[in-house]
Amino acid sequence: MTPQNDLSARGRLFWAALGAVSVAFHLSLVFSGLTPALVARPVHMALALPWVLVFAARTKLQLRTGLALSAIGMGATLWIALNADALSDQYGFLSGNGQLALAIVLLALTLEMARRAIGWPLPTVAALALLYGLFGQHLPGEFGHPGLPLSSFLGTLTIAEGGLWGSLTGVSVDVVAIFVIFGAVLNAGEAGQGFMNLATAAAGRLKGGAAKVSVLSSALFGSISGSASANVASTGAITLPAMRRLGYPRPLAGAVEAVASSGGQIMPPLMGAGAFVMVELTGTPYAEIMAAAMLPALLYFATVWIGIDAFASRYDLKPVAAEDRPSRRDVLVTSLFFAVPFVLLLERMFVGGYTPQYAACVAILAGFVLLFLDGRLTFSLPRTRERIETALITAGSQIATIASIIICASIVIGVLGLTGLGVKITSLILAGAGGELWPALLLTAIACLVLGMEVPTTAAYVICVSVAGPALQKLGLPPLTAHLFVFWYALLSTITPPVCGAVFIASGMVGENWLKVAGVAMLLGLGLYLVPLGMVANPSLIALGTEPALALAALLKVGAGLAAISYGLISQKPVAWRALLVSLGGAALFAGGI
Repeated sequence: MTPQNDLSARGRLFWAALGAVSVAFHLSLVFSGLTPALVARPVHMALALPWVLVFAARTKLQLRTGLALSAIGMGATLWIALNADALSDQYGFLSGNGQLALAIVLLALTLEMARRAIGWPLPTVAALALLYGLFGQHLPGEFGHPGLPLSSFLGTLTIAEGGLWGSLTGVSVDVVAIFVIFGAVLNAGEAGQGFMNLATAAAGRLKGGAAKVSVLSSALFGSISGSASANVASTGAITLPAMRRLGYPRPLAGAVEAVASSGGQIMPPLMGAGAFVMVELTGTPYAEIMAAAMLPALLYFATVWIGIDAFASRYDLKPVAAEDRPSRRDVLVTSLFFAVPFVLLLERMFVGGYTPQYAACVAILAGFVLLFLDGRLTFSLPRTRERIETALITAGSQIATIASIIICASIVIGVLGLTGLGVKITSLILAGAGGELWPALLLTAIACLVLGMEVPTTAAYVICVSVAGPALQKLGLPPLTAHLFVFWYALLSTITPPVCGAVFIASGMVGENWLKVAGVAMLLGLGLYLVPLGMVANPSLIALGTEPALALAALLKVGAGLAAISYGLISQKPVAWRALLVSLGGAALFAGGI
């Protein structure tokens, strides 16, 4: 997106006002009762269009075409919303050439939104899916389909509660947008500094302290941001220079930040957008997903921590200097800026029994009030106004980016369902795995890695789980385990070559060859590759909410295995000793599942 500091004062005020409209609309849905899907979801896209097509424009041509496309798109989406009742009676069948043209415009605009927001790969996948739906009947063999009437195929995707306006888009409208607003409000104030101060106070005095500060701060920040790249750019701006000042090798410094930032998306309570999409796809309550995801996430960061200890011994890495650590007062005060909203969020959900989106609204209100104060507890009206503008612009642009991804991914999901392609790919996976679970897991992991190289984590997860999830479940894997497995492996591409976004950004910030950073990142991020396998081998690991004793036993067992493997791969002990550690670790991880 266009940097906010590049905006003129008048332009900043306009976009802040548009952000306020988006924020007000999405918050109002929480309190206004049941709003029809064919009203709320098209309006969601209408509000996203200007941000993606105009706000993010980098050239005059993009700006001009963006203005024109935004006007056309807003007209089309608002027409859908205004005619929702009549369209619901058509049951997904287009009526007349006018509606056919409208459907084509909406699908083309969805592809263009995604292209401008995140590049070519995801819209290319969606375009190929559309072509398959239109012409797949001409394919020979089992991967052809009988053919679909044009008015039914395009109509189901554009004027019914499927395709563009399906349940996945509903998650973006009803839940994800609310938590994006929450994150924008927190990040506009002192919460980010609170994360850093708390992490520095907790880990700065330890061996390899600067790296451990990065791990803790990125875990806290990343759960809100939901983006490994955004996490690297924000927390890395502080942690990377600190590590370099303390003599950390450039590959290690970059790898620590990339790996720590990637883990934010698997860290409860928010897990970026992934947890809420998982709620919709599995039908599992949010609280259960959070409980299931907690121990695996802790194992991931614990493995990173152990890897840092091994590297700290190799390079004699010192703690953060005392003068660079925050005072107790600063830690206490700035921590309140994120602790108060988070406590309210969790209290309203788990004690009050309210929905996640309602609880988030209460937390947003608390975060908004805290925007009026800084770390010294002083008040400044100009500073507060600037923070509110920043929060509104950030919320508007981030809601739009996520909407672009999810609505585009919804095309793929819609085509898979309409044509039966998802069932055929599931059958292919089952056949390729010979009816065995572990080969199917390997095929799924490869698919997640390949798709994740090209599309954002949430979209990669949604597409992969739609085709591989049923196959894994047929082979005996519980639905939630299958979804967590796919979600974790959709993250692999953040640190795994050849396309590793978090590594690219971190290596650029430290001025090091990205391949060197990626090599170290894969060692530190060992948990990303092994923890999902540990979930399958030890099912109790995700049963914290139902069988806490067994879950903790599985945590200790898998944790011991990961620690042995990590230390064996990274330490400078004799090769025989390291090989023994890795062997014992593998046995602990996979043998005698709990």
